[in-house]
Amino acid sequence: MKQIHETGRDIPVFAETDVLVVGGGPSGLAAAIAASRTGAKTLLMERYGCFGGVITQVGVEGFAWYRHEKTIEAGGLVPEFENKFVELAGPNPECQSESQALDAEMFKCVADSMVLEAGVRPLLHSMAVGTIVEGGILKGIIAESKSGRFAILAKRVVDCTGDADIAALAGVPFTMAPKDQLMSVTTLFHCRGVDTNRFREYVLNELKPTYKDWGGYWSITTTGKEDDLFSPYFEKPFVEAVRDGLIPKDENVSLGGTWSSITDNGDVTQLNVVFISNIDCTNVEDLTKAEVTGRRNALYCIEVLRRKVPGFEKAKLRNFGMTMGTRESRKIEGHYCLSQKDVMEEGRFDDAIAIFPEFIDGAGYLIKPTTGRYYQIPYGCILPKKIDNLLVAGRAISGDQIAHVSFRNMACCVATGQGAGIAAAVSIHDQVPVSQVNIKNVQKNLEKQGVRYLT
Repeated sequence: MKQIHETGRDIPVFAETDVLVVGGGPSGLAAAIAASRTGAKTLLMERYGCFGGVITQVGVEGFAWYRHEKTIEAGGLVPEFENKFVELAGPNPECQSESQALDAEMFKCVADSMVLEAGVRPLLHSMAVGTIVEGGILKGIIAESKSGRFAILAKRVVDCTGDADIAALAGVPFTMAPKDQLMSVTTLFHCRGVDTNRFREYVLNELKPTYKDWGGYWSITTTGKEDDLFSPYFEKPFVEAVRDGLIPKDENVSLGGTWSSITDNGDVTQLNVVFISNIDCTNVEDLTKAEVTGRRNALYCIEVLRRKVPGFEKAKLRNFGMTMGTRESRKIEGHYCLSQKDVMEEGRFDDAIAIFPEFIDGAGYLIKPTTGRYYQIPYGCILPKKIDNLLVAGRAISGDQIAHVSFRNMACCVATGQGAGIAAAVSIHDQVPVSQVNIKNVQKNLEKQGVRYLT
């Protein structure tokens, strides 16, 4: 690749803070709020114009769609996010679980409110492009914005970028599957103009979808207890349309999936039916290709819905998410690598910072937490090798493929984010690096914030 030389220059220090959280999705919101509540001066930086990550930027409403009557989970900020949403927007029950469907537009306001109430300093429209590392210790980051290039110095940094961007820039070792083995990316969209009464009748009386339908056109493993539970899923109309030549076939695109809410004013939301494979979401050319491919195929899907699904005859596109939904990229090498065995056999750890239900959605598995089983998440998963005073939360923590398809879920990202934020603040208070933090002190502060981490 042709190169040019970039001349060195002095840049201003925009801010100095105790804890810097980079990335304002579910894990970043949790990390920042938790750190501030634990007494640390905290700054939350986000590259887009709103906080909320895949909720607000992609349009994923199913924040805790795994939850059933016997589900056991961490508590803490997970129910707080839902409760604050209900307070500001009113209840919006998610259709297949005991949870709230978080409307993307209203959750922007929910996130703003919770950040400001916690005393966190918000910074939007700023993207991290470099790190400041001295002697194996992360001292801060370099960012770019409309205001130019600047530095933020921090005693502790929590990487909540989803792709381990800060960790990778700082030199933390990581793993990443080959492109053809990564989980698909998706373009979510919402429809308006639907005769929702007719669509509801079709779902109830004709479609009658369950999780068993997920195995109709691709291989899936369940425990059996999931099979007869309701799932807002449809695939047959899209498969038939491709087979019959109504829409072009693309070997890297799979059509068919789920919706979220059906409203009385004619909206069907979170149509998650366009899956694009062979995409590296750390590669800007792949991202560009996927965005264009996704939107094109979403319009194909709307045409299929008009022709084949009762109630959609006059449906139109309402909007796309601000960006595509991504599931998998870099995973850090941490001091512990969470495994399939840990997730499926209720792993227990002395340095636990959270729990998460036995919920797996991907890599050929669909296991719903309906029996009270759960696993613990150890501090070692969020503690990267090689670089100190950096923690990583969200879907980029240390784990194998099957563990990843569990801990990548938003509510688990909140749990690891809350643990990381508290650990960062405790390490500052105790004047020790994050690699030497007293886990008992972290756990005491988790308890103060209503987090369940032990049996």
